[in-house]
Amino acid sequence: MTVVAAVGLGLLIGLVIGALGGGGSILTVPALVFVLGLSAQDATSGSLVIVGITAAVATVGHARSGHTRWRAGALIALAGVPASLLGTAMHQQVDENVLLLAFALLMLVVAAGMLIRRVSAPAAERAQRPAAPAAARAARWRRLLAAGLLIGFLTGFLGVGGGFVIVPALVLAFGYSMPLAVGTSLLVIALNAAVALAARAGTGSFDWEVIVPLTAAAGAASLIGTLLASRLPARMLTLGFGVLLVLVAGYVGTRAVLGLA
Repeated sequence: MTVVAAVGLGLLIGLVIGALGGGGSILTVPALVFVLGLSAQDATSGSLVIVGITAAVATVGHARSGHTRWRAGALIALAGVPASLLGTAMHQQVDENVLLLAFALLMLVVAAGMLIRRVSAPAAERAQRPAAPAAARAARWRRLLAAGLLIGFLTGFLGVGGGFVIVPALVLAFGYSMPLAVGTSLLVIALNAAVALAARAGTGSFDWEVIVPLTAAAGAASLIGTLLASRLPARMLTLGFGVLLVLVAGYVGTRAVLGLA
């Protein structure tokens, strides 16, 4: 039953990552904890493997369609390296229920951001922006670096890829279309996960009996998600994901509070 559950969860997570360019890790950790019985610490380590490999697979599909901006993606990932190391160090010192409560709060923030993006992103995509002056371009690159630091920290501390931050930032600050933002986000997620995993080498615990089938299913489903991203309205995908996050956050938050009581 564990393998069957892992495959089913992997299909869902892969679809989300491939279609939205992120968000899969927000679902992965609660699924590993509450469905498959891993500890929060082990779940965050396993999430990095699952989400990192899945994002790398999905990146290939988006890159073939010309939907990846390599320079922007590399810059975000590079900026996040020191923050990822800090987050990994802090992760080892935090109580499991506190970690889950932080996850629940983060999911609510993500849900709000997703729903806001549902309204804002189409307008940003339609706008034909003139070439920005040098000062404006520099300001946008600074915002991108700041986003990289935040994403790196979240990757190390909570085992999340950060696509829910990257996609809105690329759409709203840089005027990227949704396909470009999704493809670039996947590249960053894969790179960030690799850095965070390297930082946990020798300290993280990995349940490969769960991770391997879940990762295989997620990688395959991410290719389907990539196709969906080009065929379904982004607003519909985003709305559904935002609602799902609110429901999962409520469950995880309740369990964490009860654990702390």
